[in-house]
Amino acid sequence: MANAQDFNKLVQDMLGAFPVDMTAAQDAFKTQADLGDKLSKVALEAAEKSSEISSKWTKETIAKLGDVTSAKAEPTEYTKAATDFASASAELAAENLAAFAEVAKKVQMETVELMLAAGKDFSEDATAAVKKATEEATKAAKKATAAAK
Repeated sequence: MANAQDFNKLVQDMLGAFPVDMTAAQDAFKTQADLGDKLSKVALEAAEKSSEISSKWTKETIAKLGDVTSAKAEPTEYTKAATDFASASAELAAENLAAFAEVAKKVQMETVELMLAAGKDFSEDATAAVKKATEEATKAAKKATAAAK
């Protein structure tokens, strides 16, 4: 009849025969950290570019607003200045919104590329981990079978 010590020894032997390899977890962590780093760079670059566009748009709008606020000799000149400002503002808006769209498009493309590459890396890591675990389990099973004989 088996006692508690025999069972403990059996469990210890069994766990020793199937060692846990943490390299797969470490590789997955490194891959995840690398992906986070690359995505952060994409986001920060987009934020910087968006800030530049906003700043440029603001400066150009203020410059054009100077013409509207200056004193005019004739009342019709105020109407013309306001009309010119509205036209210039619409043109600026179109240009700057197109620039924002380009930034968004670039972010989207880079994000998709990174996600596809990360998916490939995760798949390769998982395949390597499963292959290694299978090989180790097979070796351990053969060793256990040979010891049982």
